[in-house]
Amino acid sequence: MAERSFASEVKKLRMGEGETFHGEGILAITKALLENGVGYVGGYQGAPISHLMDVLADAQEILGELGVHFEASASEATAAAMLAASVHYPIRGAVTFKSTVGTNVASDALANLASGGVTGGALVIVGEDYGEGSSIMQERSHAFAMKSQIWLLDPRPNLPSIVDAVRHGFEMSEASNTPVMLQVRIRCCHVHGAFTAKDNRRPEMTVADALDNPRRDTARIVLPPASFLHEHEKINKRLPAALDYIRRNRLNEMFGTQEADVGIVLQGGMYNSVMRSLQRLGLADIYGETQVPLYVLNVTYPLVNDEFLAFCEGKKAVLVVEEGQPDYIEQALGSMLYKAGRTTRLVGKGPLPMAGEYTGQVMTDGIRAFLADHASELLPSRGRAPNLPPLPQAAAGLGDVVPARPPGFCTGCPERPIFAATKLVENELGRHHIASDIGCHLFSIMPPFELGATTMGYGLGPASASAFNSKSARRRSISFVGDGGFWHNGLTSSIGNAVFNGNDGVIVIVDNYYSAATGGQDILSSRADNKTKSTKHPIADAVRGMGVKWVRQLDRTYDVGKMRDTLKEALTTSERGPKVIVASSECMLNRQRREKPVIASAMKSGKRVVKPRFGVDEDVCTGDHACIRLSGCPSLSVKKLDDPLRDDPVASIDQSCVGCGNCGEVADAAVLCPSFYRADVVHNPSGFERFAARLRKRVIGFLQHRRESRRLTFAEG
Repeated sequence: MAERSFASEVKKLRMGEGETFHGEGILAITKALLENGVGYVGGYQGAPISHLMDVLADAQEILGELGVHFEASASEATAAAMLAASVHYPIRGAVTFKSTVGTNVASDALANLASGGVTGGALVIVGEDYGEGSSIMQERSHAFAMKSQIWLLDPRPNLPSIVDAVRHGFEMSEASNTPVMLQVRIRCCHVHGAFTAKDNRRPEMTVADALDNPRRDTARIVLPPASFLHEHEKINKRLPAALDYIRRNRLNEMFGTQEADVGIVLQGGMYNSVMRSLQRLGLADIYGETQVPLYVLNVTYPLVNDEFLAFCEGKKAVLVVEEGQPDYIEQALGSMLYKAGRTTRLVGKGPLPMAGEYTGQVMTDGIRAFLADHASELLPSRGRAPNLPPLPQAAAGLGDVVPARPPGFCTGCPERPIFAATKLVENELGRHHIASDIGCHLFSIMPPFELGATTMGYGLGPASASAFNSKSARRRSISFVGDGGFWHNGLTSSIGNAVFNGNDGVIVIVDNYYSAATGGQDILSSRADNKTKSTKHPIADAVRGMGVKWVRQLDRTYDVGKMRDTLKEALTTSERGPKVIVASSECMLNRQRREKPVIASAMKSGKRVVKPRFGVDEDVCTGDHACIRLSGCPSLSVKKLDDPLRDDPVASIDQSCVGCGNCGEVADAAVLCPSFYRADVVHNPSGFERFAARLRKRVIGFLQHRRESRRLTFAEG
């Protein structure tokens, strides 16, 4: 169950020649694939291209009508390996995944694909997740393009440019027999706009046609001596063909007057940010007219020497806007200038920072600093435009007074009690080495749990603990892996490795029914019915199939006591070999998405609905807040009492509570104060329930009045 349905949006994919297509970048990419006769598409979900996979999943009827095969791949490596269909056959194929983590996983298949080359167009759409808001290590896809000689497109973030990039990606791939990488940043994926649509095209050859007419060419298989010849072919044949295609089709663009003695060379994806900064500096208008010449690299690899040198003609200084490090493009452009004997000053990392996302303020400050040094006459007085206010001091000092808000589990998350139980076990048995993994469960490294020492890759949590398999150790390691990571890479690399090497550690598989961290997509162990995918394959069965003997299945993670006891048993049993606990409960976000519309409909139609709510008895709560330190639920907070005899704030549960009961379960398992209570809120109650409620209210009111009448009071005066 994906977090969002695109059922209504995919209807736009049927638009034909001349119609105006409105939507966001992800949807435009999908439409462009269909317009350009793609034969098959695969991929693995992950920001910022998760929605591309979700759109394709919702558009399978349209794909079927066109004879396009779509597959949600088991991993990025699986997706990249799909492109083998374009090696011998003139079939256009596209795959997509989050980069750079996905490109890391797919690199083996990509390297082999790039070595042998392709016949049909092969497009790799990578979602570049770079910057402060990213969930991954800060790396760039550029290195993979250079390493394997895969051409890298980085289109300007507007829908016509994105759609053109898809078309040119396929054509350039076929012209040079080389796979092409299309890099789309978050800004590009979710930018909204319009473009003129074309008719969808059936692939000239479908995968079914290829199966009926098998082909092979030994020269395309990566095996000596062919693999040695591939390297020479890349340089002597494929690279010249790619450069010729870039020149002929003018994929790179130039804007503004070329007479100025300074200019800016920029990645295509940075165009909107550069233009906005120039507007703020008073050097461009809202229509894209700029006083500073721009050379926009919609193809960032390979670079075209003569185009760049022509742009630099007559310029004393050029600024390179290249987000991230290392400065691959700046180094390459500097080499071109040096070899050509040019005196143009190349500036990049200096006015602009070496690392970090180029936000609006960073970009504006960098361009302004460059112009102040090399073309100060272009800048208005005082070095800034009248409409560019300085950064307010209040905003600058905000970090000094506002506490940091680290990421954490959602309200009601079924993974929270797993780590509460882990804390309870460590309180009894002492600290253990804990290896973490990629996924929602990685939030356990943050307060209030602060568990986990490392994370080495998706599905590699247990594998990263394998070095701690010491026969002389008195304690066992604990490692976590999610259900998504388990099916992605963990079954063989972590579980199989632990069985093969006789690892004695404890492995907790966090099963929340979906690939929850990437948007709630179904996986092999999902409990839901899926029309096009095979689900309901128990993780515990797969683990036993790999040879694990000690396996425990928990189907309600909110039972903190049972979770604690099972984990303690795994850490203290005399049985050798890997101990695997499969802790299962449905992702609360997906559960709420499914149940809320049903409940709302039932309430609207007058049906009786009971919704559990939890609260804290203020008279019982001691105010030590141990419950918060063992839960961390966003709905669990504190409030100040009006009682002058009680200074400490007590625990409080706000209206965002989803009734999971974790706070009460934690309090019970940890033997904390019994201040938590459950109240069932009845909507559309029966007549008897209304009568009983009125009766209870009268009795309680009578008792309250009698108590007040007996209380000792002192009259004034």
